[in-house]
Amino acid sequence: MAKDIAVIGTGYVGLVAAVGLADFGNRVVGVDLVQEKVDSLNAGVPTIYETGITEYLGRNLEAGRLSFSTDIEEAVAESEVVFLAVGTPPGGDGNADLSQIRAALESIAGAKGGYTVVVTKSTVPVGTNRWIKEELERLSGSAPGEGFDVVSNPEFLREGKAVYDFFHPDRVVVGTESERAREVMEDIYSALYIRETPFLWCNIETAELIKYAGNAFLAVKISFINEMANLAEAVGADIHKIAKAMGMDGRISPKFLHPGPGYGGSCFPKDTRALEATAAEHGVASRIVTASIGANAAQKERMFEKLARMVGGDAAGAQKASGGPASGSGPVADEAAAASGPVAAGALSGKTIALLGLAFKAETDDIRESPALTMAERLLDAGAHVRAHDPKAVETFSAAFPPGSHGAGSIEYASDEFAAAEGADALVIMTEWNEYRNLDLERCGLVMKEKRILDTRNLLDPEDAAAMGFTYQGVGK
Repeated sequence: MAKDIAVIGTGYVGLVAAVGLADFGNRVVGVDLVQEKVDSLNAGVPTIYETGITEYLGRNLEAGRLSFSTDIEEAVAESEVVFLAVGTPPGGDGNADLSQIRAALESIAGAKGGYTVVVTKSTVPVGTNRWIKEELERLSGSAPGEGFDVVSNPEFLREGKAVYDFFHPDRVVVGTESERAREVMEDIYSALYIRETPFLWCNIETAELIKYAGNAFLAVKISFINEMANLAEAVGADIHKIAKAMGMDGRISPKFLHPGPGYGGSCFPKDTRALEATAAEHGVASRIVTASIGANAAQKERMFEKLARMVGGDAAGAQKASGGPASGSGPVADEAAAASGPVAAGALSGKTIALLGLAFKAETDDIRESPALTMAERLLDAGAHVRAHDPKAVETFSAAFPPGSHGAGSIEYASDEFAAAEGADALVIMTEWNEYRNLDLERCGLVMKEKRILDTRNLLDPEDAAAMGFTYQGVGK
């Protein structure tokens, strides 16, 4: 049976949830405090870049199942179910900042007079949903179990594939101890039941921790393969073959065994820090998660140091793309080269660096915690001129680094990858966009001042780069 639903928050999670729930046949109002966003969405223009979102948005607006409003009280008053999809950014102590949740609860409690199911899509620390229920009952004056039921329904959406993931989830996790709320959730997700999607029903705390545990495990897996890649560089091994062999083991699987510049985005950095803070709060050690956080920060810095040594001409860092280690490389030489990073950084002063890829991953315009942010900041501090390009993320990145001077350096944004490469002393690939996988090296070589490439995503063939006369470095080989 279709439900009347309010979705509070129209970011990546909220907008995808709103259009998805409407496409399931429910009547949905998406709520946002920014009038410009609401106007854009009601006109069928998405406020995020996600594959497929425009089609689903337009279809459900036209069908009358979906609308957007800034009036949270009215939207809640007319709804049987309220989804919370507001931001929970990390606070100063690493734990999630729940201020947007608190503000939403005040509006919900003031607008409702009957039974309502409040579904938390936002990622929140363990214990938050029980607190939400207590707050709603306190603010509304309703008796326990009468006015509100609270459900933890974490999202597992991959940015760039979020719409697909909503309609084809690996599993749906629902945390509730109320049979009445369970029946409501079964109605909402009836379309997924028909497709025999796996549902995992559990208590609230289990659902909350599932989200954090899943993201933390993937973050650890990424950090591990990055550390193996760094070791492979030092000893002259090939991380791709190592990862392939590891992935053939059914206990490991090949997913997330892709070395690179470190993880970013809205989930892994935030959720690992929040899990670390939750563990500390409960007196539980989180040594592996804590190590992953540190390893990831170091990996982002390592990419800059690799570039500085390449441009500075350090023999331990700059090698031709022959597939083998540089002369004199090995654990000792690698440590010496790493130590020379800050010194070599001076070689970047006045150099032009083409920065290809600004989003934290392909198929999104999201730059949150992107490794490109670290690279750009370090380059600007070193006095370099950065010429950047990204197919989708230039607008969001330029909000963090507007065109012009930044301290000793400067940044501008290019219309395409070749305009970025013109006159460059080095080219750095930071994001795995498909158009960079087939980069025309001959054309780049003709316009670059020096033929150097740092490929942090291992998109290019080192032998092809060598044949074109490039000095090339990837990650882990």
